[in-house]
Amino acid sequence: RGRGEVMTPVAPPIPSGARLSIVKPDLGLSTPRVFAALDYDRLSEEDPEGLRDAFLREGVVDAPDGCYVNDLEQPAFDCLPQLKALKEELLEVEGFDHVMMSGSGTSIFCIGEPADAEAFMKEFDGRDGVSVFNSEFINREEGCWFVDPEEN
Repeated sequence: RGRGEVMTPVAPPIPSGARLSIVKPDLGLSTPRVFAALDYDRLSEEDPEGLRDAFLREGVVDAPDGCYVNDLEQPAFDCLPQLKALKEELLEVEGFDHVMMSGSGTSIFCIGEPADAEAFMKEFDGRDGVSVFNSEFINREEGCWFVDPEEN
């Protein structure tokens, strides 16, 4: 709520082990430039609490694409059309459930796992000016910040 300063504890909407790829082009884009390009008449009218509830109900992987809202994505694409082209390519990768730019850019996150991970890495991480970081979500037990995997 608010501008992000009011936090509400919720259960993790992402199961541990869910896969994620972050695709980071070596393109700079300042946040002030993105906000300058933002058309305030086109801001999403989705209720943030309704979106949160949908993620908690459906889970991040199974939530519909309409739950993924980033009002800064279009102005970032207007500033850097090649960023939009990259997202469109990532949307074509079989195995990704959702693809969206993070914040004001320029990283793009892809929830899921490419059906052909080797070909995906060759195509995207092999490009000049693009880095791919593959990871997975982890959840911690309440009251426990870190557990050394070697101790489990």
